[in-house]
Amino acid sequence: MASLSELPALRNYSKPFGIRFLEYIKKGKLSYKTHQAIVLIVTFLAYTCYHATRKTTSIVKSALDPQSPDVGLKFPWRMTYLSSPAEKKRFYWVLGDGWAPFNGSDGSALLGELDVAFLAVYALGMYFSGHLGDRMNLRVFLTVGMVGTGLFTSLFGVGYWTKIHSFYYFLIVQMIAGLFQSTGWPSVVAVVGNWFGKKKRGLIMGIWNAHTSVGNIAGSLIASALLSYGWGWSFVVPGLLIAFVGLLVFLFLPVSPESVGADKEEDEVGSPRKIGEGVTEPLLGSDAEIKETAVGFIEAWKIPGVAPFAFCLFFAKLVAYTFLYWLPYYISHTAIEGKYLSSETAGNLSTFFDIGGVLGGILAGHISDRLDARAITAATFMYCAIPALYFYRTYGHISLVMNIALMFICGMFVNGPYALITTAVSADLGTHSSLRGNSKALATVTAIIDGTGSVGAAIGPLLTGYISAKSWGAVFTMLMGAALVAGLLLTRLLVAEVVARISESRSQAEGSQSTSQDEEVGV
Repeated sequence: MASLSELPALRNYSKPFGIRFLEYIKKGKLSYKTHQAIVLIVTFLAYTCYHATRKTTSIVKSALDPQSPDVGLKFPWRMTYLSSPAEKKRFYWVLGDGWAPFNGSDGSALLGELDVAFLAVYALGMYFSGHLGDRMNLRVFLTVGMVGTGLFTSLFGVGYWTKIHSFYYFLIVQMIAGLFQSTGWPSVVAVVGNWFGKKKRGLIMGIWNAHTSVGNIAGSLIASALLSYGWGWSFVVPGLLIAFVGLLVFLFLPVSPESVGADKEEDEVGSPRKIGEGVTEPLLGSDAEIKETAVGFIEAWKIPGVAPFAFCLFFAKLVAYTFLYWLPYYISHTAIEGKYLSSETAGNLSTFFDIGGVLGGILAGHISDRLDARAITAATFMYCAIPALYFYRTYGHISLVMNIALMFICGMFVNGPYALITTAVSADLGTHSSLRGNSKALATVTAIIDGTGSVGAAIGPLLTGYISAKSWGAVFTMLMGAALVAGLLLTRLLVAEVVARISESRSQAEGSQSTSQDEEVGV
């Protein structure tokens, strides 16, 4: 009896301080839906900050290497289009001759190496982060990752004021920042997966996943606005911001219903216990968690669907991250209506790709929910990305309006499947029926899928740094090929979903036919 009486106190002690403070103000327990709202808001802000800090490098590239005579197109950077002579004078003063060692003839290659170093460590760290995330308090784990990310993002910018010109300083700082960044995605997806069942998961996570594009947009706007004060501020301000939000995560994020004593049945009476093939809607059982053991790395790879989606994401993220790291650079080096845009203007313009990505993520999630077909949706979007990429490369230079419209469409088709696979698909597979209700696989499965995708994310920007020196057309050919392979990798799952839909339609037709025959007999 004593142990039972101690249980409420134990649960209250595990609640984040912010949750206890809100309950103190309310003078009562928070509802399950209130906890869900807090989870969505806090994790949305958290990963928005992750992407905002990740985006700054692509904006600052043109300040570090403003000349870039050997990158893709043969024309002098000084032909940059600016709105007024005063702005032109100020802009040149800010950029100067770039920043050693990135302003040499191999500047673009060095910047590409920074990207691949960051993403390689990020991808490797992702596997370990998922493994640790299923074994640790995700709230503490995520907080440490965000504060560490903020610290090392800021240290990159500190090099501006301390006059650091060592390539290895920037390389090491980027690698450690990538390691801390790897804590984010497995953690936020696992927490959201703990609170939301499979019903409407694609739509909910599609909307929630807008944090990726919102973070890219915020990072672009902040970094671009601060460039005129010195490129160091473009790193320090986002770094301080993510550290601050990390503290909010520590204070307010409820990791799971059990950690705060929330009872789903009290708030969602009559909600279906299972959907599909044995996937439990409340992803976590009430008392089973105490006895559950985390799923091993190899065991997680064997879950049906994990490997095809992981390798599909490899090529999907190759395309998405090439745009993430090189789109502002490409825009500033491409004549639009015969004029060249400044790096600040190019950074702002690139946000339309991310705005398209918001719509693409929501559409992909909603369509996959309606069709109950994740593979069909993801593959279709990847195939549609191929002509979108071709048209953007071929016709994007005609006018600013054409560039924005085609960029928006590219963002929609490229980021749609990327968002779907890294959210709803990962959560689905992390609660697959083969796990027999074990909830301790969400972070591991998410890490495997996104970690494999991050390897592609590292390779894409690296190859672009070298290929663009010869031809941007070759870069777009690489991206179109990657989109094709990504779609083809889902062929087996796509066929299985089509067969399942056909069988379901036939059974429904037979059922309605037999019902009508019974009615005729009764008459």
